[in-house]
Amino acid sequence: MLLWGLVAGALIGFVAAGLESYGALLGAGFGWGMARWLRSELRAEIRAIVEDMREETAQLSAPLAVPQPKPADLRAEDRPRTPGTEPGAGSDADMQPAAPVQFRPAAETYRREALPLEPEESREPFLAFNPVTAARDWLLGGNTIVRVGLVILFVGLSFLASYAAQAGLFPLELRLAAVAAAGIALLVVGFLRRQAKPDFALALQGTGVAVIYLTIFAAARLFELMPLFPALGLMLLVCALGCALALLQGSQALAFAAFAGGFAAPVLLGGEGSATGLFAYFAILNLAVLALVWRKGWRAIAVLTFIATFGVMAAWVGTSYQVADYAVAQAFLAVFVLVHLGNAILVAGPRPGLVDRGVQSTLLFGPALAGFGIQAALVEHLHMGAAFSALAFAAVYLGAALILRRRAPESARLLTDGFVAIAVGFVTLAVPLAFGARWTSAVWAIEGAAAFWVGQRQGRWLPRAFGLGLAGVAALNFGLWIGANESALPLVGPNTLGAALIAMAFLAIAWWLRTPAGEAESGIGRAYGAVEALLGKPAFLAGFGFWVLALALEIWRSLPMVDGVSAPALSPLWQMPLFLFAVLLSAGAALVAANRLDWPVARWPSLATLPLLGVAFLSRVAAGHHVLGWPDALAWPVALALHYLYLRRNDRAGTARWLQALLHTGGVWLLFLLAADALWFGIDRAALWSSDWAKVSGLAAATATLLLLSLWAGRANRAEAVSAYRWPLDPHARAYWWWAALPVALIVWLGALAAGVSASGDTAPLPYLPLLNPVDLSLALAIGALLLWRRCLQSSDPRPTIAEVLAGPAGLVAIGALGFIALNSVWLRIAHQYLGVGWSADALFGSSTVQTGLTILWALLAVGLMLFGHRRARRPLWFAGAGLLGVVVLKLLLVDMSSAEGWQRIVAFIGVGVLMLLVGYFVPLPPKTADESE
Repeated sequence: MLLWGLVAGALIGFVAAGLESYGALLGAGFGWGMARWLRSELRAEIRAIVEDMREETAQLSAPLAVPQPKPADLRAEDRPRTPGTEPGAGSDADMQPAAPVQFRPAAETYRREALPLEPEESREPFLAFNPVTAARDWLLGGNTIVRVGLVILFVGLSFLASYAAQAGLFPLELRLAAVAAAGIALLVVGFLRRQAKPDFALALQGTGVAVIYLTIFAAARLFELMPLFPALGLMLLVCALGCALALLQGSQALAFAAFAGGFAAPVLLGGEGSATGLFAYFAILNLAVLALVWRKGWRAIAVLTFIATFGVMAAWVGTSYQVADYAVAQAFLAVFVLVHLGNAILVAGPRPGLVDRGVQSTLLFGPALAGFGIQAALVEHLHMGAAFSALAFAAVYLGAALILRRRAPESARLLTDGFVAIAVGFVTLAVPLAFGARWTSAVWAIEGAAAFWVGQRQGRWLPRAFGLGLAGVAALNFGLWIGANESALPLVGPNTLGAALIAMAFLAIAWWLRTPAGEAESGIGRAYGAVEALLGKPAFLAGFGFWVLALALEIWRSLPMVDGVSAPALSPLWQMPLFLFAVLLSAGAALVAANRLDWPVARWPSLATLPLLGVAFLSRVAAGHHVLGWPDALAWPVALALHYLYLRRNDRAGTARWLQALLHTGGVWLLFLLAADALWFGIDRAALWSSDWAKVSGLAAATATLLLLSLWAGRANRAEAVSAYRWPLDPHARAYWWWAALPVALIVWLGALAAGVSASGDTAPLPYLPLLNPVDLSLALAIGALLLWRRCLQSSDPRPTIAEVLAGPAGLVAIGALGFIALNSVWLRIAHQYLGVGWSADALFGSSTVQTGLTILWALLAVGLMLFGHRRARRPLWFAGAGLLGVVVLKLLLVDMSSAEGWQRIVAFIGVGVLMLLVGYFVPLPPKTADESE
């Protein structure tokens, strides 16, 4: 209902005022009030109806006795009979009168429950003073109709004055006198009725004071009927009168209405005038409010004055301010800030409630923020004006804090802390206004750490929260404004030193967070304490991250430009190795601190050296450097030694086993990449990228890694034997022979497959020799490494789940398929190198010579499998050979019959036929073993 009243009133007012916005505002207020009044009346009527229904229900629920006829009046046949008797038998004495029958209404059985009354609207206290809420409460808190009428009357008088001035109906003096007389009449009537109708009288007095304000201001500023200073004197008298009436009757509402009218007068009438007159007028009102707050402590008036004063001044600065008005505006701004500083001191209390706390916060922080915003606009034309203004504000609030601490150290503790916080904030703000963003971030970070330390020492959560927030803002600001680190001197450039200072601040905060602070009394403080307990590790990581950033900025520092060209301070060849050393040594220092100071989070950087080494390797490869080049050949051994040293120290410290296993596994993969890059370095220096040396280099590195893992870590593939070996096999043997070797074995298998089908045998500068060339030797070593690793899996205990598959027939089939492809590729390379067949799929498989050779090769392989299966009594191998022999027969009939000609066809058919005869005679199917029989 309230919402619909607000909307309907706004629409009606908007239309009635000729589509003017003020009509909508007035209509909305009136609609809200009427809807609230109507809702109140409806609730009262409903409550009365419910009460009436309750009374009627109570009456109906009483039992109703119905008169019954006497027994003598009943006819004989109507009298009640005793069971077993007949009419006419017995006497009247034997007859018992029937009990009277009582009838109960249906309401006794089905009671109508009383309708629940709608609960009164709950009102939650506001955390800060809300002028809209205050105006609504005043408008609807008492006699709403009277108050709405007074508002409309005040606005109407304002428009009447403007209209009469434009139309020239009466002399100007007479018009103003009539308006003033109306205001005085309202004031007098209200004062006389102050005891009979207090609320009504106070509303009249407030409106009368506002009308007198309007009249004096219009006469002085709009129509210039009186000089400015006499008008200011009259306004001062009106202020004094309003204050006196408010003090006499103890009414904050009257004072609020009087000052609301005073502040509204220049806004309603508009007009042009000098800044001096406008701000002198506001200065008088501010001084009057200061006196009233000092006498009565009325907070709402102080908040009203703050909003009106700084709102109007900000609007004037944004629209009409000129540099010529600087002196006047500066003087009045200083007066306004000091007045509201005094208001904040006067309304301060030791233990404020929610509403009072919100008012105090508004008066404490509002003038500082709004005043400095206006001040920054006033001094925009002055060099470093904003920075010095921030320092001036800091000096004012710090002086106020010192005075309060001496005069009232306990009762004004919260206010004193607020003044100190504002002063610190302005000092903090002065840094970016005077210096660059990077120095600003450094100063803010150190200041945040200092504030956190003070809060830690005093056991107070607010300074700690401020310190953490300021350090976080400093880090974010540094990240947003970071640029090229250009400095002629090492270590003192704005980027390097700024990042280092931020790192120190975060590391200090992380160290202090190790000790939990005392529990706060307030709910907000306890909630912050729960969050703060989780910030120790993030703070350390942020600090170490900024330290790494400082190292990077210094190592990649550039010298100032000469003739428009800047040069790096260090040779690009040494930048990455030096950065790698610096970060590794920093991680080592953190590890030492973790062990000696019992600071577990400081161990984390040493656990992240593997990703660092991986990123460094990839960046060097992308830049065209190799691990065997200079200076990488010097850097990588040292870096790997430090990495494994940290791994061992962390193992002794009891780091999580799964994490350590992951790091050992990743270290193997990094070594594989380094080995491959070392081979690529040799190929690059020998200019062999176009030969098959390059195609098998990665395969050779993977094969060597798999062989090393199988021969070294494979010895400890049984759980009961691990303890017999030294670190790192004890306790990470499984990480090496299984987790690290599994992807390497897959790379070996895929690399051998790729090399077999793509390498043509170009081994320049060496001549091609079948089976003794790099390609064939690499394939043979790869197959041997896979067989050796499979044997390691077969003897492992306990055996991983996937290892069961690889150690079984499936693994053997995969290796056998790879060997079959490798043998076929040997014949293809021989045909290409010695018989002149082109190295392409069409040329190779379209050659009858190649097809004949493949047929004979497959037949020999089939015979070999069948012979091996017969000798070892392994029927699966014999069947595999027989199947391959069947494929050979199909190939003879489908491929060789049509493609081969002359001697190739003859050799193929005769050779396969002879082999099949020999197999049938000498290699029969072996008998079933005992296991197979079962």
